[in-house]
Amino acid sequence: MILAIDVGNTNIVLGGIEAGKQLFSARLSSDRNKTADQYALDIQGILTMYGVRVKDIEGGILSSVVPYLQTVIPAAVKLLTGVELLVVGPGIKTGLSIRMDNPASVGSDLIVAAVAARAKYPAPIAIVDMGTATTLSVVAKNGSYIGGMIIPGLWTSMNALSAHAAQLPYIDLNGPAKLLGTNTIDCMRSGALIGTAAMLDGLIDRLEEELGEPVSPVLTGGVSHLVVPYCRHRFHLEPDILVDGLRILYSKNAPNA
Repeated sequence: MILAIDVGNTNIVLGGIEAGKQLFSARLSSDRNKTADQYALDIQGILTMYGVRVKDIEGGILSSVVPYLQTVIPAAVKLLTGVELLVVGPGIKTGLSIRMDNPASVGSDLIVAAVAARAKYPAPIAIVDMGTATTLSVVAKNGSYIGGMIIPGLWTSMNALSAHAAQLPYIDLNGPAKLLGTNTIDCMRSGALIGTAAMLDGLIDRLEEELGEPVSPVLTGGVSHLVVPYCRHRFHLEPDILVDGLRILYSKNAPNA
C-alpha cells in the first residue's frame, strides 16, 4: 500500500492507495506543535481503524504547504513504517508546463490538484480549492498551468467577521440557506454560502470570457460540499482530488512504481 499525504494549513489528508485505487481517506488537524512521535501515533491509529498493517506500507508521497510539517510528517512515517516519502516540489515530474513568473513558488497542493483534474476532465480546467484560502488554478487547453487566484477562505472570512463585529456571532454553516435571511444567523449563512457561490459563478463566467471557450469547473476542499448546491455552474465536486493527484505523481516518480 502507498500512503498519499497532503498537508494543508488547517487539515492533513491521509489516503491509502493499493493497486492504483484509493482504499480510504482520513483527515487530521494540522498542528505545528506536534512532534514526529505524536504524528506517528496519529497515523498508526488511522491505519488501525481501516485495518491496514504497518508492514503493508511500501511507499508514500507528500505534498505540504506548511514548511515545518514538511519535515515532521516524513519523519513520522519513517519512524512508523521505515518508508521514505517522496515530496512534491521542484524537480518532481508532473507532466504540466507551469507558465508562472516563478514556477517553484506555486503551492504543491495546487500542482497536485491540477495534475488530477487534467487526468480526468477536458481542458481548459478551473480548479477551485476551498480551504484556509480559496484558490483558483487554471489549466489551459494545451495542458499548461497558466495562473490562478488566491481569495480569503470561507471559514477564514467568517471567523474574521465574527471576531471584528461585536454583534455578529460565530455560526454553523450547515443547514439550508435562503437568498434573503430574516434574522442575523440566516443573513450570515446566506452571505457565506450563496455569496460564495455567486462569486464562484462570476469567476467562471469571467474566465470563460477571458479564454474564449467553456471550461471544466472542478470544486474541492473542506467546505466545498456546502457551497456547490448554490452554484449555477455545474461544478464537478471532487473531495479527494489531492489523494488522486498524489497517486498519479507517485506513479510518475517512484523508482519502482
